[in-house]
Amino acid sequence: MAENGSQDHTAIPAQGWLRPLAALDGLIARLEAAVLAAGVILMAVLSVANVIGRFVFGQSIFFAEELNQFLVVLITFFGIGYAARQGRHIRMTAFYDAMPDRARKWLMVVIALITAAAMFVLAWYALAYVQSVLDTGRVAPALRVPVWVTLVWAPVGFVVTGIQYVMTAVVNLTRPEVYVSSSVIDSYDDSPTEV
Repeated sequence: MAENGSQDHTAIPAQGWLRPLAALDGLIARLEAAVLAAGVILMAVLSVANVIGRFVFGQSIFFAEELNQFLVVLITFFGIGYAARQGRHIRMTAFYDAMPDRARKWLMVVIALITAAAMFVLAWYALAYVQSVLDTGRVAPALRVPVWVTLVWAPVGFVVTGIQYVMTAVVNLTRPEVYVSSSVIDSYDDSPTEV
């Protein structure tokens, strides 16, 4: 709802049994932000260096394409957890927006729990795939690293995203407001906007 309204990105004070979960979530959030920033910067630097090397020196960096492919996987699967934490996943809200707050809250709980279940199922299948790649013993041709190491971020990302959606459901069950993530209140700016 960045386009339609505003979202309140306030941290939720963790109380009681939620405190350890909130501390773990804060640690994961900092790790995700650091990995995403470093990954994007490394991809940009590597791509620019490869272009300069190819056109200025006539020699490209032999591992650039392979490393960028690995970074895309890393960024994608770290990014899905980050997007869930920020309440930034694409949502279809026509019916949801027309509902009263209480119905929206319960619908958000159901949506969050179903999405969490889907993420955990995908994590299971992704882990099975990583295991099958591990069993083949494949290594990347340029970097000579085991391919499974570059794919392990898929199940990790799905698990982290699933946890985010479980936390969204818990927050909606324990707080009076409607939350689209564990730290983002679903809100709209009702003031008219001048064009």
